[in-house]
Amino acid sequence: MACPQFGGFLMGCLGWLCILVAVSTNNWVLMCKYGMNACKKSEESKIKGPWAECSVSAAHYECQPLTQILELPAYIHTTRALMIAASTLSVLAVVLLLMSLPCISVGSSEPTSAKNRQAMLGGLCFVFVGVCATVSTVWFPIGVHGEQDLRSFGYSLYVGWVGSVLALLGGLLIICCSLSSSSSSSSNGHAHGNAYPPNHHHGHHNSDRFYYSKQAAEQPAPPPPAASSPTATSHAKTAHV
Repeated sequence: MACPQFGGFLMGCLGWLCILVAVSTNNWVLMCKYGMNACKKSEESKIKGPWAECSVSAAHYECQPLTQILELPAYIHTTRALMIAASTLSVLAVVLLLMSLPCISVGSSEPTSAKNRQAMLGGLCFVFVGVCATVSTVWFPIGVHGEQDLRSFGYSLYVGWVGSVLALLGGLLIICCSLSSSSSSSSNGHAHGNAYPPNHHHGHHNSDRFYYSKQAAEQPAPPPPAASSPTATSHAKTAHV
């Protein structure tokens, strides 16, 4: 895993933690039922989240769970579903990105292309996590404002926004790094494939040259011309005389 890709992994993990904090707390919005002026003078305030509505003051802190499933508005159900989906996809993204590390392999050694695909899927999961958290954290205050007046946003909503941005940026960074590494590995493969045939032909020519030289070495040399015998020479001289 390259350094930018590891940075995207850390950003996605931090975004996942922020989303878990947001989904497990109820301080999403501060509500006001009696008008803004009266709420500013009052010491008691009401906060609301996807799971409960609480009354907060200096003396007490009391929450009422939102358990009336059939009576709850649609934005609360949607927020719950999207935040649960974001938390689940975060777990899947972390597992895929951990499996894409070079030091971890399942079964036999996995090629680099398989590692890049796993990292790309993990980054895509983080992108979906950011989208789900963004939609839920934006839709929830809009839905509450349609029912009651909002006094301000709670810290849980801000934490959810930070987690959404971190998950989106981390996922996009991981996808970009995986695409670049895949393209570089494929270009290196083409370069090695193009460099192979000349060596192959060169070796073929060398083998042919060795074959012909071997054939030439094995061919027997022609016999030397026969030398004239002394008897034949003497007979030739006698006949001349």
